[in-house]
Amino acid sequence: MSADFSCADAALMATDLPLPHRRGGKVRDVYDGTTADGRPCVVLVATDRLSAFDVVMPRGVPGKGKVLTATAAMWFDRLAAHFGDALPHHLLSTDPADLSGLTDAQRDTLRGRVMIGRPTDVIPIECVARGYLAGSGWKEYQRDGTVCGVTLPPGLRQCDKLPEPIFTPATKAAQGHDENISFDQACDLVGRERMEILRRRTLDVYRFGHDYAAQRGIILADTKLEFGLPRGTDNPAPILIDEVLTPDSSRFWPADEYEPGHDQPSFDKQFVRNYLEELVAQGKWHKQSPGPDLPDDIVAQTAARYDEAMRLLGVPALT
Repeated sequence: MSADFSCADAALMATDLPLPHRRGGKVRDVYDGTTADGRPCVVLVATDRLSAFDVVMPRGVPGKGKVLTATAAMWFDRLAAHFGDALPHHLLSTDPADLSGLTDAQRDTLRGRVMIGRPTDVIPIECVARGYLAGSGWKEYQRDGTVCGVTLPPGLRQCDKLPEPIFTPATKAAQGHDENISFDQACDLVGRERMEILRRRTLDVYRFGHDYAAQRGIILADTKLEFGLPRGTDNPAPILIDEVLTPDSSRFWPADEYEPGHDQPSFDKQFVRNYLEELVAQGKWHKQSPGPDLPDDIVAQTAARYDEAMRLLGVPALT
């Protein structure tokens, strides 16, 4: 992705690889695969699709998938270097040459946007760490003085920094919005011992990411992580999977513009959300599929924000 975005650039909206068990999320196409040395793996391809209000827009952001992949790869490397075996993760490679069963042309399509990972059984809990009072947490706090059952001090403003980061799990929804739940409810679903591990690791990742981003002029307000249980292992322990600390899974704010009391500018699809909210207010869209076509300037501004986050975080492009 480049700040020299051209609206004529083509966004990769979907892939069709000769690999088994294709399934798609809002952004990623996922396949089962085999590494070049014969090991089973999961293949996660970050397309340029963009979703807002749980609706995938008909137009994507060229290169967005490459930003997400490069950013996640950098964080996986940094987390491994810092935590070692205390925070295992799924990523094996980002090199398409490490996949078997593909042509050179198909590998070229994947270059810069594929993560090859260990196969896991996904734990059906979204693991969210919040260091600032924003999003759904702010709405709940206004109503109840809590976030996912965690009582917070009175008098906090929107986007205020919390006294300490908090862990707020949610259920994973196949469609629609994930639902915030309490820690005890999460324990009922997957077990207390496992949830204690997930809470500790989620907060460790958040604190590490927050401190690193702060040195680069960025506030990491919150982040969402996923964990899985590796297959083919006796008594598997949870490992970090999917993406980590990207603009799609985290709320990044420019530190020099931070001002609590209202929404903050962010390094993500803010321009798209603002544009869509205008359409909703005008009665031209109702937050249902299909999404409206996005104007060139909205796509260009969104591309620039993803680019800026990648630059400020010091993310090297994948080759």
